Amino acid sequence: MDGIECEPKYFIKLTEDKLSADEVSALVTSPCCGAVSLFIGTTRNNFDGKKVKRLEYEAYTSMAEVEIKKICKNIRLQWPSVRHIAIHHRLGAVPISEASVIVAISSPHRAESLEAVQYCINTLKARVPIWKKEVYEEEYSWKENKECFWAKTVK
Repeated sequence: MDGIECEPKYFIKLTEDKLSADEVSALVTSPCCGAVSLFIGTTRNNFDGKKVKRLEYEAYTSMAEVEIKKICKNIRLQWPSVRHIAIHHRLGAVPISEASVIVAISSPHRAESLEAVQYCINTLKARVPIWKKEVYEEEYSWKENKECFWAKTVK
């Protein structure tokens, strides 16, 4: 077993480029792991009966990266067997059916990576300063993450 490939790593990327599930999955694949779990959030074509044309994301990038690193550290505390963590989030315009976010986590067994992926995406939506605008045919709307802690305090 190659010790370098088994040394825990995390990969964080905020980009305006199209995201690749294959690329993100390859980052976390390791010979000492039997599980790679992925979450891919994509742009759907509708919301509340309105036709969505695209999503647009903005971020406070430096703070977002700090918060994502905190999520990675918390994952390692809760699931010590987790090996690699990759979190890629798209910024700018994201067309229908393309990925907005990809989370990939590897571990020796599936339970840990599946639980960690769910924790990761839920915590990312609640804590990371990335904002989403839904663009419809004749209007747009900035979307509030219901999970987001600061949205609950400001009214």
